[in-house]
Amino acid sequence: MAFLSMELPELRKYRPERTEPDDFDAFWADTLAAARAFPARLDPTPVETGLTTVTVEDVTFPGHAGQSIRGWLVRPRGAEGRRLPVVVGYVGYGGGRGLPHDHLLWASAGYAHLVVDVRGQGAGWSAGDTPDEAGSAGPAHPGSMTRGVLDPAAYYYRRLYTDCVRAVDAVRTHPGIDPARVLVAGASQGGGLALAVAGLLPDLAGVIAEVPFLQHIRRATEITDAYPYKEIAEFCKVHRDKVETVFRTLGYFDGLNFAARATAPALYSVALMDEVCPPETVFASHNHYRGPKQISVYPYNGHEGGGSHHVPTALAFAASVTSLTPATSGV
Repeated sequence: MAFLSMELPELRKYRPERTEPDDFDAFWADTLAAARAFPARLDPTPVETGLTTVTVEDVTFPGHAGQSIRGWLVRPRGAEGRRLPVVVGYVGYGGGRGLPHDHLLWASAGYAHLVVDVRGQGAGWSAGDTPDEAGSAGPAHPGSMTRGVLDPAAYYYRRLYTDCVRAVDAVRTHPGIDPARVLVAGASQGGGLALAVAGLLPDLAGVIAEVPFLQHIRRATEITDAYPYKEIAEFCKVHRDKVETVFRTLGYFDGLNFAARATAPALYSVALMDEVCPPETVFASHNHYRGPKQISVYPYNGHEGGGSHHVPTALAFAASVTSLTPATSGV
């Protein structure tokens, strides 16, 4: 179904007022300080996959509250002894890290690729291996969007955003990684996670956010009936007296507030018929983004976005911010 809430010229100028809690920065400083009480490390176990052009390690690292988070580290075979740029990849809603052969693009282009598992998800469309052991407070609509939503300290995405920051901390400790050339990337929820990390870490090389979720959240619940945003609307439909409490919590997690703080070069993509992540929510984030930015627009696409047609753009962007060329790969 076609979906376009604004014409493209309007979208390019759409920069709504942001709503954020007064203690937003203190909340995240305290959250990350507590997580960093557990030293950053990446614990690898080599995995035999039958793949001849890449090496794969099953890795764990400490996330929120020191909980062990799973991932895959995929690198070009023969890169031992060299310090590679790395793409830290985050996964879409309902998915997990999947299987190693699902993640060959970035290693094929000369990068290390850390695929971060998603706590408590990984049963919707790709398998995950990390439980959400921290629990939550209060009632929740089925899914992750309202798990603990009445209290920012207990909200699910506090734990997940923290895991994603700690993934960057951890991968930088690996001797085969260049800590100055770290990109974060993802699509949908993964794109939203990448933008959150970009707002929390000042020294990334770049950000790739494809049709990002978790942007301009309250507006999204008002203009689309699609899940996962509808989980929030359904919760508010039942808990009529808690609507403002819900959106105050979500102010700590809205991508607009991270975009306004992020300074790394960013590549966005948006699809103008996307009912899952409506285009005005993506443009709102892009237009608030503080650092250098560009956006690829796919007028006739839905939540699949640019798909494989976007890959050359993403590869060119990544090369431009890491100076990765065939002559310098791995140096």
